[in-house]
Amino acid sequence: MAEIKVKYGREKVEVKVPDSNLIKVLESKAVTSQLEEEDIIKEALKNPIGSKRLKEMVKKGEKVCIVVSDITRAWQRMSVYLPYIVEELEEAGVQEEDIIFISATGSHRKQTPEEHRVLLGDKLAERFKVIDHVSTNEEDLEYVGTTSFGTPVHINKLALACDHIVLTGSIIYHFLAGWGGGRKSILPGISGYKTIMTNHALSLSPEVGGGTKKTVKSGSVENNPVHLDMMEAAAFVKPTFMFNALMGSNGKIRAAVAGDYIEAFQMGCGMVDEYDAAPIDELADIVVGSACGYPKDINLYQTSKTFFNVKETVKKGGTIIIMSQCSEGFGNEEMEDIMINYDDNAKREASLREEYSIAKHIGYIMCEAASIYNMILVSDMDPEILKKCNIKVVKTVDEALEIAYQLSGKDAKVYVMPNGANTLPKLK
Repeated sequence: MAEIKVKYGREKVEVKVPDSNLIKVLESKAVTSQLEEEDIIKEALKNPIGSKRLKEMVKKGEKVCIVVSDITRAWQRMSVYLPYIVEELEEAGVQEEDIIFISATGSHRKQTPEEHRVLLGDKLAERFKVIDHVSTNEEDLEYVGTTSFGTPVHINKLALACDHIVLTGSIIYHFLAGWGGGRKSILPGISGYKTIMTNHALSLSPEVGGGTKKTVKSGSVENNPVHLDMMEAAAFVKPTFMFNALMGSNGKIRAAVAGDYIEAFQMGCGMVDEYDAAPIDELADIVVGSACGYPKDINLYQTSKTFFNVKETVKKGGTIIIMSQCSEGFGNEEMEDIMINYDDNAKREASLREEYSIAKHIGYIMCEAASIYNMILVSDMDPEILKKCNIKVVKTVDEALEIAYQLSGKDAKVYVMPNGANTLPKLK
């Protein structure tokens, strides 16, 4: 009997699977770098990919905009790497008053001064302020062109007024864009609301009832219109430089890429695949995936990252078991609305097409999957509230596995994913 310890909320619980049933425990590669975070950052900045060093591309008297992620991405440890980027600029003679920080909030809310301090860290926060991008303030936007996909691109005026735009962030798998990071600092980061929604709506099939396009998924950029549209939008802006961190399962920076926003991003995506892709030879009947515990399993919205990964391992008609405490419920009102206030997926899709949002799309995809797979959530959520979605809620993983074996048979083949939010299975 295999006994695999996984995180659930603030605790660890055991997932017990008979050896004859278990195909494999799927995990990301362990962090192997012996370098400290600061050394990783310095090495990336000293050895840019496809460009000169940042300090060789700027000069005294020029204005530089550093685009940073918002508080929902605080796990990127911006406060650790931003001081080294500022140091590069200052070594080139750029004055403090000529450096501005714009937070790539996309369509997210504005932030508090305390949250700005978290982004920059105490020392930088004493010297600089963070300007929140507000996608709905049309007077703060400038039209720069329309992509071949028909997306009108409106970008933050303050950023465009600078001589240089430096992108920062982290490269991870993303269910719409294939990968987060890179060009996403521009779109959705500092784009107008209409630009963002037009781009994200490209993820839907042209025909009603077609749901999400098959090429729009984690780890996919080829023929992915969301990604390709973002790249065209970024090309209008022509960022000077990019720095993106790659995070380890221990929550620290395990690698970083810097340089040209296209070449460095591509290399970073390859590195994420090397670290976090888990090759599989076959699809299973059952998968058990942990959302990695608190705070990643604080709500269902955050749990979606785990869902998009674990579903890649299972046969149609198989069972997906997700372990996520969801102590704060759905975590998003739009997601909750589309999941519980509609009777079927056709109505959910119609609502999504009428007024698109990422949160609604996540809710729709989860409901869509529940019509293809048996979906079981090990959670503190109320079982009644998800019945309309065809998602069964239970209290323990033992109970979930008992149901799964009844559905798929006692000889059902099983994968276990202890870090479901971070690991992307890829069928060979």
